[in-house]
Amino acid sequence: MTELADLVLAPDERARGIGVDSVLFVMDWTGEEEPGALAAFVAGRIRAFGAQPDGVDTDVVQRAAEADPTLGRGDLPIRQLDHLSGVLAPLGFTLAVHDDGTDSYPVLVLRTGGQPPSGLTHQGQPVRDWASPPTETLVSLDCPGCGEMLVWQLPATASLADEHCDCGTALFDATGRPLPDVTLHD
Repeated sequence: MTELADLVLAPDERARGIGVDSVLFVMDWTGEEEPGALAAFVAGRIRAFGAQPDGVDTDVVQRAAEADPTLGRGDLPIRQLDHLSGVLAPLGFTLAVHDDGTDSYPVLVLRTGGQPPSGLTHQGQPVRDWASPPTETLVSLDCPGCGEMLVWQLPATASLADEHCDCGTALFDATGRPLPDVTLHD
């Protein structure tokens, strides 16, 4: 089985005893603290492996986002990660996310030769190729009956069919779709 450190750390970094956490970029779900920070991190990781990060930037995504009136809060980071994932594949790298159960994106750059990783973990939690579907889904809402905030962390294949709040208010139909008076948090 491949170890995460073998894919994430350049040989000289492993020799110096550098840990995986030191090459992890954490981006809040709403976006970068500084524009261009994600692209600079990704380019720096590629350089650490001795490769050239040609085309590794998110300027095109930023320009498209500025012209998109439908862009919602939290949409830009997803578009940036999607874009970078596509740029990295032909360079022999994979953009990965450490599914740590938070609402942020802990991002890693893996040297994979174009093969998406599988079965990787870090600190007991999965690390997956950004382009792969998540193994879990987070669902949250405020009950329209009592106002209580409800949160579920479900396997990606699970549904909330016929789910009710503790107050008795029906929240989802038999197929798992939210009822008309239920609004899910983004």
